[in-house]
Amino acid sequence: MISKKLKFLALFFCGFVVFAQNGPKEFQNPILPGFYPDPSICRVGDTYYLVNSSFEWFPGLPIHKSKDLVNWQKIGYGIDRKEQIFYKPGLKNSNGIFAPTIRYHEGTFYIITTMVGQKGNFIITAKKPEGPWSKPLWIDDAPGIDPSLFWDDDGRCYYTGAAVIDGSQNEWPGKNGIWMQEIDPDKGILLGEKKQLTFGHARNARWAEGPHLYKIKGEYLLMIGEGGTGEYHAVTVFNSKKLWGPYIPNHANPIMTHRHLGKTNTIGQTGHADLVQTQNGEWWSVMLAKRKIEGYVTLARETFLAKVIMSQQESGVTPIFNPGTGLLQKEQKRPNLTWSPVAEVAEKDDFDTAVLGIEWNFLRSPENQWYQLKKGTIKIQLRPETVNTLKNPSFIAQRTRNENYRSLTKMTFKSKKVNEKAGLVIYRRHGNNYQLLKEKNELVLIKVLQENNKGTVIPEVVARVPYKNNTVVLGVEVKGIKASFFYGAEKDNLSQIGTMQDYTIVSDDVAQKFNGVYIGMYATSDGKKSKNVAEFDWFSYQAIKK
Repeated sequence: MISKKLKFLALFFCGFVVFAQNGPKEFQNPILPGFYPDPSICRVGDTYYLVNSSFEWFPGLPIHKSKDLVNWQKIGYGIDRKEQIFYKPGLKNSNGIFAPTIRYHEGTFYIITTMVGQKGNFIITAKKPEGPWSKPLWIDDAPGIDPSLFWDDDGRCYYTGAAVIDGSQNEWPGKNGIWMQEIDPDKGILLGEKKQLTFGHARNARWAEGPHLYKIKGEYLLMIGEGGTGEYHAVTVFNSKKLWGPYIPNHANPIMTHRHLGKTNTIGQTGHADLVQTQNGEWWSVMLAKRKIEGYVTLARETFLAKVIMSQQESGVTPIFNPGTGLLQKEQKRPNLTWSPVAEVAEKDDFDTAVLGIEWNFLRSPENQWYQLKKGTIKIQLRPETVNTLKNPSFIAQRTRNENYRSLTKMTFKSKKVNEKAGLVIYRRHGNNYQLLKEKNELVLIKVLQENNKGTVIPEVVARVPYKNNTVVLGVEVKGIKASFFYGAEKDNLSQIGTMQDYTIVSDDVAQKFNGVYIGMYATSDGKKSKNVAEFDWFSYQAIKK
C-alpha cells in the first residue's frame, strides 16, 4: 500500500514535470538580480554557463548554469582557493577580479579575466564548470583589462583585450581601444604581433572595452562596450570579412543602449554584452544594467537577458536587440527552450552542513580559516581587522538580491571588553556601511559614510540601547531607500533601534564604483588580539513582496 507521503511526492513530481515542460510564456528581468555585473556566457550541448565579475569579494568569479536561459543555479566559483590567487590586504574597493569571459573548446572550459591591483590578466581552465579550476596562467605583455578568447575555424585561438597599444591614448578624453593577438590558451602565451582593431564606433568615443569576437554567417563580428559603465554605457559592433580586419563600425551603432532615455528611466546604464546561440538556432544576449529604485541604484549592476535577431544589413551581420523596441524589457517572451526551474536560494541557513554554503563570500582572501561550523552553529573568531579597513575582517556575507528585504540572525556573544563586538553588517565599501553590534552590555547601531569616498572613515553612533542577555536576534528591514534595524530575545518579538535610516549610503549613486551590497555576520576585536568568538545559530534573508 502506497503511503500518503509517497502519493504526495508522486503528485508533486508529476506536476513539476508538467510545469517544467510548459512553464510561463514570459520571463522577468533581471535573470540574476543583485550584484552580478559583466556577464559572459557559453553553451555546451543544451546547458548554458554564465560567469560574472566579483572584484574584491572571495571566492571570485561566480559560475551559474541553466537549461532555459532564465532559471540559473550557482554551481561554483572560478577562484575559490588562496593557492590560485591570494587577495592581499590593501586591495582597494572595486579592485580585484574584473570582467571575465567564459568559453568552451574541445572538452575544456576556459575563463580569462583580469586581477586589477595585483598581477593583471590570466586564464584558468577546468574539465567541469563547477570545478576544480586550475591555477592561473598569468599572461605576460597583455596590457589593459577585459580579455576575451576566440577560436577560429582552423582551431587557432585569439586574445582580444581593452587597451591602446599605439601610444595615442591621450588623443581625446577617455580614449581606449581594442587590440588582438594570437594566443596559446593552454600555456597562456601570446604569439606573433599585436594589432589595434578599433578605438570605438566613432571619433571621440569613450572607454572602448569588454570585447567579444564571433564568426557569424562567414564574417567576423566584434562586439564591445562603450561609454563607461554609467549613464552613457552602450553596446557597439564592428564587421570584417577578414580576421585581422579592418573592423568597420556598423551603421546601426549603438546596437543597444538606454543612454538616450535619461537618468530617470527605470532600467539604465545598459552594456557589456555577450552573445549565445541556442541549440534551436535562436540568438540571445546577456548584459549588465541597473535598476532605479526611488531614484537610486541599490542593487548595483545586474544581469539581464535580451532577444537578438541576426540581420543582414549594408554593414554586414547586424545584431538587432529586442526587435521592435530595441530596449531591455522587465518582462518578455522567454526563449524557445524547455522550462527548467531550479531550487531557489534558501531563505535561511541553519549552519548544519560540513562546509559553508555557496552563497557566502569574504572580503579579500582569508589567510587562515577563522570560523568553524559546529553542531548547527557557526563560530566566528574575533580578530583585530574591521570592516572599515581594506583588509580581510571576520565578516561572512551574501549578496542582497531584492529592493525590499528582511534579514535576521540569532547570535550568542559575551564580552566585558570595549573593543570586542559582533553582529550584523550591511556593507558596500569600507566607507559606506551599517553595523548593528553587541558590545559589553549594550547594542549599538553604527552608520559609516565617508564623504565623497575620500578622507578619514569615522563611524557615527546612531543609537545605543542597554542589553544584558548573551543571546540576541538582530535584524534589518529594507524597503526601497529606507532601512529599519531591530533586536530582541526572539525573532517574533523585536524592537526597533534608532530611527529609520537612509539606505542610499550603500547605493551606486553615493558609494560609486563597481561592487555591490552585501549583508552578513561580523565579529571584531578592533585592533587588539582576542580569543573570543561570536556564535551564530542561523541567518535568514527573505524578499518582502509588495
